[in-house]
Amino acid sequence: MKRQRSYTAVATLAGAMSLLAPNAARATDEIQVYNAGIADVGQFTIQQHLNYVALGQKDPPFPGGFPSNHSLNGTPEFAYGMTDWWELGLYLPFAVQDRQFLSDAFKLRTLFVSPHAEHRDLFYGVNFELSYEMPKFAQTRWGLEIRPIIGVRNSQYEFIVNPIVDIGFGSKGEADFAPAARLARNFGNDVFAGFEYYADFGKIGSFDKLPDQQHTLFAVTDFKAGVFDVNFGVGYGLTPASDRFVVKTIIGYAFPVPGQKSDGNTRMSSGPVNPFTHAATRSFQP
Repeated sequence: MKRQRSYTAVATLAGAMSLLAPNAARATDEIQVYNAGIADVGQFTIQQHLNYVALGQKDPPFPGGFPSNHSLNGTPEFAYGMTDWWELGLYLPFAVQDRQFLSDAFKLRTLFVSPHAEHRDLFYGVNFELSYEMPKFAQTRWGLEIRPIIGVRNSQYEFIVNPIVDIGFGSKGEADFAPAARLARNFGNDVFAGFEYYADFGKIGSFDKLPDQQHTLFAVTDFKAGVFDVNFGVGYGLTPASDRFVVKTIIGYAFPVPGQKSDGNTRMSSGPVNPFTHAATRSFQP
């Protein structure tokens, strides 16, 4: 009887641990919908992502992890345009919590898109992102994000979907479905506003129950501040497993293309306003 109780206790503990899925620890270093816009050939760009979880999860997502509540998450993102359809990128994610700076190692990405996506009514692409993560951020050291990009636009509106598959390698890894979407309007004068939606349904083939899924809706705006491009958003978590209140910011700069005459206001190929590497496209065509 005692041995049977021990087995029962172990099984119960294992079941509880399985609820703490590795990908539930998703760091909020990058909150962004990719739009298939990339840097010009030979051009370097940099973006600084900063996201503050003002009201988040107070319990760690897994043993040894850190809770998201009151954490500042971010990453510098460096990108380089290889061709008019291919871009390479590097991330150096981090988090700051309780006066501690925590590094999450690095991420490498390669992005393939329809050329000159900013001038297309229908645009598409796919991004592959290989990550090496630290123990406080994930239960798997290596991960792969596969992010398809599908979008449509007219002279005033754009709608973009990123049906993301997030894969963790190793004995504790799994493949999660974590889609993102954006609906935005061009208000003129370098100002865009709209909504972005981010979710994590859990393991593909065995989605979590709705209260255990992550669903967050952001109100966002994009604008120009001198030579810098700013994306700002405030998000509200719609389920108990979601961070309740999150503020996100992206500040981007595109370096001049070597060999091209600079006019003092260098912009990337993604359009005349907010030329992010893959934030929402700015150049609308009727």
